[in-house]
Amino acid sequence: MMTSGLRPVHIIGVPLDLGAGRRGVDMGPSALRIAGLDDRLRSLGYPVVDTGDIDTPIQETADPGDPQKKYIREIAAVCRALFDRSLEALEAGGLPLVLGGDHSLGAGSVAAAAAHGRTRGKPIGLLWVDAHGDMNTPSTSRSGNVHGMPLSALLGQEPAELAGLGGFAPKALPHATVLVGVRNLDEREKGIVRASGVHVFTMKDIDRLGMAAVTEQAISIASHGTAGVHVSFDMDVCDPAIAPGVGTPVKGGLDYREAHLLMEIVADSGRLLSLDVVEVNPVFDMHNSTAQLGTELVLSALGQEIL
Repeated sequence: MMTSGLRPVHIIGVPLDLGAGRRGVDMGPSALRIAGLDDRLRSLGYPVVDTGDIDTPIQETADPGDPQKKYIREIAAVCRALFDRSLEALEAGGLPLVLGGDHSLGAGSVAAAAAHGRTRGKPIGLLWVDAHGDMNTPSTSRSGNVHGMPLSALLGQEPAELAGLGGFAPKALPHATVLVGVRNLDEREKGIVRASGVHVFTMKDIDRLGMAAVTEQAISIASHGTAGVHVSFDMDVCDPAIAPGVGTPVKGGLDYREAHLLMEIVADSGRLLSLDVVEVNPVFDMHNSTAQLGTELVLSALGQEIL
């Protein structure tokens, strides 16, 4: 049991699958709750406020619109609602814990952290923990799936509907933005990532340097001169052997201890502002194991210790 005086955790569910190619991540927030997230956070001593789910349309009732950025109007509306709810939690002294849902929601959650940082006169640091770069734009994306675009929007590029959320841009500055765990970029996106100026630690870097060294460097970069760090954790950064229930699985990801070590070092830093856990897809899961892992990783990020 941890000591009292901890920031209240505000759970925000975002059952969004309009940005993804494979259906099912809209059930992610429920799967994480079923894994006992609320009770397990309370066991660490955290006050918990579950604010419920943000209203999110389903594909059957929505118009995909522009094929280069499908469902962008609806996704932007969900992200605006998430921005408002996350910012309210931050202004109340809470820690927004956003449960996804596809990764396009990051355009809203990170924007809220950035708006909160602006009230302190500082930018935020961003750790984008993901197998993918999520830096495509409507003109470079082959699929038109918006969950491959949110980091581009946060850096002030396209889609404009997401980049302009909150009335300011960019939300994230390249020098304080770190991609961790990348292992699946298409050729066009490789050029975008290289030109962006963000810091990148691929799986090759993790293999060579070790998870501890990479995470410590990443947090140092994201913490320098910032109001704190937002961590956006896509469960597909983990290897499918331990996280089969994700939207876009890619072999060769983080193993169980690497994922936990990353989150444990985040907790040790004391710099965590807010946290996303996204792309849990129960349709492809086994016995809710991916949601169980996601819940355990949240606990590690919030200070659960081995001893």
